[in-house]
Amino acid sequence: MNTSADALSVAQVPDDRFLELARGAAHPVPIEQSPAWDPYDAAVPGRAPWRRLVVASGDTPVALIAFSAFEGRGFRYLWAKHGPIWLAEQTPESERAVREALVAYVRSEAPWAVFLRLHAKHRAADLSELLQTVTYDHTVIVDLTREEDVIMQSFSKRGRYKTRRTLKDEAMTVTEETGLTDEEFGELYEIYRETASRDGFGIFGPDVYLTMLRSLGEHVRLWVARRHDTGPEGDLTPGRAVSWVISTVYDNAGVDVYAAGSAEARKTEAALRIKWHILTTLKSEGVTQYDLMGVGSDRAPQLMGVREFKQQLGDVVEVDGGWDVPVKRLRYAALTQALRLKHALGR
Repeated sequence: MNTSADALSVAQVPDDRFLELARGAAHPVPIEQSPAWDPYDAAVPGRAPWRRLVVASGDTPVALIAFSAFEGRGFRYLWAKHGPIWLAEQTPESERAVREALVAYVRSEAPWAVFLRLHAKHRAADLSELLQTVTYDHTVIVDLTREEDVIMQSFSKRGRYKTRRTLKDEAMTVTEETGLTDEEFGELYEIYRETASRDGFGIFGPDVYLTMLRSLGEHVRLWVARRHDTGPEGDLTPGRAVSWVISTVYDNAGVDVYAAGSAEARKTEAALRIKWHILTTLKSEGVTQYDLMGVGSDRAPQLMGVREFKQQLGDVVEVDGGWDVPVKRLRYAALTQALRLKHALGR
């Protein structure tokens, strides 16, 4: 591949051609890069699907990328979650050339965009840390092509022990509750409030999660762990939710997206119970891998709290982290300075 941006072309492609080319990549197509994600972006205020693009060297596709348009407070940008999808060797030089070609294209086709947000393996001078958003460059991916006992053996010793113990807890059940009502989701949202307050992170209003559940169709799943008391006749009463997970499934790959657990869940290892249920259920459906979606690293110290938990289920691997690529450099610099001032003032 010629690593000069001048040697690369950028063109919009229809969804079917994008997916045809993407099947040649080494990894599953991220759902956020697929047409399946478009209804969600279209339904959330302040964002919308933009274009799917192919970057090529002559007649040879090098990378694919799907951008959505986002609107911040007084500025707009393009975000390619988990893109580009690489079809050629991903080197520092090829990454830089693709970014330069994309910036040139966007300056012509979307002159309103202040910056691009995309993923890259290699640090570079044209990449900036994200404005206001946490990224990650390490995660845990569980290989579901193995037998269940082999998957269990791949857990840490502590993870195996705690998972087996919680599987013996007859007062706990895990079920899929993807089609729940707004009122039913209220119970789960309160658990999310508790989780966010305990662990110190921000959350959206319930409409964002309900919109995801209703717009992604067969590609989204909601799993709920419940605890049941024993009734007077020895039967189990209707259970109270203690933990839940929203997963996406696309191109035979599953991903943790949102998760929450109450204090009771922490005492009963409900998070491990629910993860094991997800892994075994998706495996039985032919899903080949499950990404636990991010653990702490130097770039993501905010996620160090979940690293210990997720390492119980597999080894940590490196993935491409998110970066901002300024298109309007002076405007982006002003936004960066304004954000620093805001933080300095404690707002």
